[in-house]
Amino acid sequence: MNQAARNIPLDAFWMPFTANRQFKADPRMLVGAKGVHYTSDDGRDILDGTAGLWCCNAGHGYESIAKAAYNQLLEMDYAPAFQMGHPIAFEFADRLRALAPDEFKHVFFTGSGSESVDTALKIALAYHRARGEGQRTRLIGRERGYHGVGFGGISVGGIVNNRKNFGTMLTGVDHLPHTHLPENAFSKGQPEHGAHLADDLERIIALHGAETIAAVIVEPVAGSTGVLIPPKGYLQRLREITSQHGILLIFDEVITGFGRLGTPFASQKFGVVPDIFTTAKGITNGTLPMGAVFAQGFIHDAFMTGPEGMIELFHGYTYSGHPVACAAGLATLDIYEQNGLLTRAAELESYWEEKVHSLRDKGPIKDIRNIGLIGGVELESREGEFGTRAYEVFLKCYKAGAMVRYTGETIAMSPPLIFEKENIDTLIDILGEAISTTA
Repeated sequence: MNQAARNIPLDAFWMPFTANRQFKADPRMLVGAKGVHYTSDDGRDILDGTAGLWCCNAGHGYESIAKAAYNQLLEMDYAPAFQMGHPIAFEFADRLRALAPDEFKHVFFTGSGSESVDTALKIALAYHRARGEGQRTRLIGRERGYHGVGFGGISVGGIVNNRKNFGTMLTGVDHLPHTHLPENAFSKGQPEHGAHLADDLERIIALHGAETIAAVIVEPVAGSTGVLIPPKGYLQRLREITSQHGILLIFDEVITGFGRLGTPFASQKFGVVPDIFTTAKGITNGTLPMGAVFAQGFIHDAFMTGPEGMIELFHGYTYSGHPVACAAGLATLDIYEQNGLLTRAAELESYWEEKVHSLRDKGPIKDIRNIGLIGGVELESREGEFGTRAYEVFLKCYKAGAMVRYTGETIAMSPPLIFEKENIDTLIDILGEAISTTA
């Protein structure tokens, strides 16, 4: 047992997205990580069924990433990106660009997924103004969408608890309906029904006028709300409508980027090219905070007018293109490429799907959803106690040696891309036992 972890005072740290009083009464402490396992403070191996927080796509404990960050710290720990540059940021941006569809020519660095979303929204608004359509100020999100915790992200997001306590947020925001339909329960991969829900964008356009709308932002696969898979044809229809009306389409790929669906990015999985997409999490394998926004060439070029000495986009962060994060990111890309991890989920997808859906008869299960190396198991709620059943399953899994996520009444899984079939078997066995023994 790690006594140091047990003896640390817990009161000072106000934990994010956590029931603080509940946790501190019975803490779950992780003290190490290697491969596909964490180590708990009582010395147990905990199978990582969530890739950390959807971010450690290659698993844990790579010396090459640690050495790259260490060496960069010794060479140059920090350099500003405002009116100055350092080579490693340009190298990393070029490596990232090579992974994306050909239309994406430029990368803007951020410090997180939330910053990436706010950056994408600001670029969309400024793009229209740069080309003389400054009246395009409306932003369209989606119900049950999650786009981080900045004011832009929660404004276009659609998860009620992320919104209701924080005032009026941004004005001029509307929302598409979510795509979670009961008739699609227990679909394997993309569900058949629901492409028509994209047509609600036409209603919103008719209400506000296309000339007032700057952008639509959606997650290709909605993760934090409980793993909602896009119906067949849905994303294609959104692309058609936005293109028809001169509205930018933004994909939030903070979760789906870097191999989660069996392609580098979800746009390649679904064959739909947005105008802008956001990333973070897997960009450094979760080792250091970083994010990036990818923009098509025509968007970037719209800003490149006027005097050459003029700042084209008045936006950025102290840590945009941080040299140590870039070093970790480059080492991460090497691991992805050397081990074929950006396409490995495609190799495991069929087996993963079979095992996840084998849980169907294990207990009070309302729905099972999967795509790539993502799975969601939605449980029936107890009357008047929404979320309590999923929380108990989450705890039982942890005590049995596996880490899953619970969100509302859904158990969400997104294991590292280095998972083997036996790891999948173990994870599903533990989850099945937890569900079957939870009243």
